[in-house]
Amino acid sequence: MTTNEEIKQTEDTINETEMTMDQLIAQQESLSEKLYKKEIVEVPVVQINQDYILVDVGAKKEAAIALSEFEGKAIPNVGDTISAVLVKRGSDERPALLSHKKALEFLGWDVCKKAYEAKERVKGTIVQCVKGGYMVEVFGVNGFMPLSLSELHTAYKHYLPVGAKIKAVIVEFSKEKQKLIVSRKQVLEEDEAVRREQVLSEIKSGDVLRVVVSKVDKEKLYLRFHGIEGVVTLDNIAWKEPETAITNFRRGQRLKAKLLNLDKETPRLEFGLKQLFLNPADALKRRYPYKSSVKATVVKVSEEEGVECTIGKNNTKAYISPFEMGRDFSAKEGDTITALVVGVNPETFTVNLSVKKYDQAQNRKVVAQYLKQAPRPTLGELLQDSFGKTEEESDNETETK
Repeated sequence: MTTNEEIKQTEDTINETEMTMDQLIAQQESLSEKLYKKEIVEVPVVQINQDYILVDVGAKKEAAIALSEFEGKAIPNVGDTISAVLVKRGSDERPALLSHKKALEFLGWDVCKKAYEAKERVKGTIVQCVKGGYMVEVFGVNGFMPLSLSELHTAYKHYLPVGAKIKAVIVEFSKEKQKLIVSRKQVLEEDEAVRREQVLSEIKSGDVLRVVVSKVDKEKLYLRFHGIEGVVTLDNIAWKEPETAITNFRRGQRLKAKLLNLDKETPRLEFGLKQLFLNPADALKRRYPYKSSVKATVVKVSEEEGVECTIGKNNTKAYISPFEMGRDFSAKEGDTITALVVGVNPETFTVNLSVKKYDQAQNRKVVAQYLKQAPRPTLGELLQDSFGKTEEESDNETETK
C-alpha cells in the first residue's frame, strides 16, 4: 500500500523532471536562436572524422566544423566544448556548417579592442608573408604588420618565418573596417631601452670592453657594444700611422676597446684602441733618458732642416735641429756621432738630440777634471806672484852669499 509520503516524493520527482525538460527545451531554443542570429555558441564535440568535427546543436541535430580550421592547433577531443558560429544552415540531408575559427575571431575583436585601449602587448603568430609585410593572427583575428614595423631597424625584406611567435602592440584598430595593424618594432624598442639602461649602468669610462665592428670608413671606426653604437676617431686608432691602421679592420670583426667617454643620454660611446698599448713616446723616454748620451748614425744633413739620424739596434729615428748642431758641427751621411738626448717628439716618435749640449757637457767635465787635479792657490801665493819675494826669502839669499 502506497503511503502519502511516497506519493509526495513521486510528485516531486515528476515536477523536477518537468522543470528539467523545460530547461532543456529553453536551452535548445536559446541555442537555435543564437545560431540563426549568428551569435557565438558553446557546443560539445560528439564525433571526429577525416574532414569534420561534429558537434551537438540540440534537438537531436548535429552540425559540422571543418577539421582544416584546426591546422597547426590542437584538435579537440570528443566531449570537449568549443566555441562556434553558424556559417551555413543545414537541411534534412546535410548538417549545418559552423566555424570555430570565425567564433574565435569575433571574440578576438573584443579582446583586441581592450588591448588596444589599454596599450597592452599581445601575442601573435605569423600566418603569411605578403607584399610589404606579414599577416599576423592575434586572438584569432588576422592583422597586418608592415615590414617597417617588424624589426628594430628598418627592414627591407622578410626575416620572420611563417609560424613564428611574436610579441606586438596594436597601433591601429577598427572593428567596423576590419582593420588591425600591429607593431613588433615598438615592443623591441621598449625592451631595447630597458636593456640599454641596464648595460649603461654596468660600465664606466676606463673599462676595456669586447665590441664588434659595425662600419669602417676613412676617418672613423664604428663599434657596437650590446647593440649600443660607439665610435673610434682616427686619432684614437693607433699611435703610429692611424690612416693605414684603420684599413685593417673589417665589419663583423670582434675586438677589445677601451671606453674613453660615456654619454648615457644619447646614448653614445667613445672608444680608443691605441690606449690598450703603451705610448711609443713613453717607451722611448724609458729607453733613452733625458741627458743620456748616445751614438747616432747620420742619415741626412741639412743646414736649414737639421740632421736626421738613427740610434740603437732598432734604428730608432732621431733628429738634431740646426740650433742643437753647434757652430763647429761637421758630419756627413754614414758618420757616427755622439749626442745628448734632450727629449722625445710625441707626434713623430723621434728622439731629439743635441751635439751642442753634448760638447758643452764634455767641456764642463774637462774643466771639472782639471780643477780637481790642480789645487787652488792660496792668497799668499797669489800675492807673492804679484809683488815679488817675501823678506824671509831675501834674508836667506843674503846669508848664502
